[in-house]
Amino acid sequence: MNSDTPTNATFAPQLPVVPDTAAPPAHLGRLADAAKEFAKHASAANTQTAYAQDWRHFTGWCRRRGLEPLPPTPQVLGLYITDCAAPEAKGARALAVATIERKLSGLMWNFRQRGFVLDRSDRHIASVLAGIRRKHGKPPVQKEAILPDDIVAMVESLGHDLRGLRDRAILLLGFAGGLRRSEIVGLNVSRADIEVEGCGWIAIEPGGVLLTLRGKTGWREVEIARGSAERTCPVAALEAWLKFGKIERGPIFRPILKDNKTVDVERLSDKHVANLVKRTALAAGLRGELPEAERALQFAGHSLRAGLASSAEVDERYVQKQLGHASAEMTRRYQRRRDRFRINLTKAAGL
Repeated sequence: MNSDTPTNATFAPQLPVVPDTAAPPAHLGRLADAAKEFAKHASAANTQTAYAQDWRHFTGWCRRRGLEPLPPTPQVLGLYITDCAAPEAKGARALAVATIERKLSGLMWNFRQRGFVLDRSDRHIASVLAGIRRKHGKPPVQKEAILPDDIVAMVESLGHDLRGLRDRAILLLGFAGGLRRSEIVGLNVSRADIEVEGCGWIAIEPGGVLLTLRGKTGWREVEIARGSAERTCPVAALEAWLKFGKIERGPIFRPILKDNKTVDVERLSDKHVANLVKRTALAAGLRGELPEAERALQFAGHSLRAGLASSAEVDERYVQKQLGHASAEMTRRYQRRRDRFRINLTKAAGL
């Protein structure tokens, strides 16, 4: 049995739901059930999975130390994040500051769902967390942005078989749309398919393809126009994959069986996008001045998203809209190289 596996109801691993502080009248039972169901979908599936993992980790830690996770106390939370940053157990790996902060947010959410409110600014939590940030904090590590010449070299490293057609469409669509990897694999052929699962659908038009996506802040439309060359056109690549993959409904991007002729019915994992970016970046010889092991760490699924933001020479507001950012400041974080040294304050100051 896993050491973090709960052994009684107190440490139940299932996702929490809104607590029944008072049973509703019998004639409102259906509405109460519907409200609970809506509450379960208040957060994205990946967020819910992460929150459930945070709860299992915390309750397992409490159990091994003879502590009760509920009701929550600032002192216990302070000890918990201390052990995350500087583990007592021999050989245990210290967690990164960002991971600890994320776990703390997940626990606060879990407490609220169980009817408890804990002040995160309490000195037992805030002061310990501030010390962890000061002692263990590191500069943020950003993945390399895939630039236009890079993406061309990457797609040219792919074959022209069924896998090559699919992966070419993934790379070009992800780059031109500035899409998250979950958005790429979450695409469906039609609006009707979204009723089952996924995060959006496509509509191919003469001028390009229109994506309708469900994000963190609601629905948004992403326009991807046709390219200037057939070999690098994301719409042409998508049309080729749909045609030869015989995709008529359901998920657009799917696994391919070992015979390289049969397309599965299931949805492709978003991990495939990250692995595909790394693999084709290495095959294309990107950042060849670095050792191969280090080169592999430079790229991830977000490299496509950052690539569009860094290379599209258009007004910033259009990039912001395409990426679905709520603020221009967030968009600027993705523009790895576009505006670097464009404004010379040294000369402007007279030097």
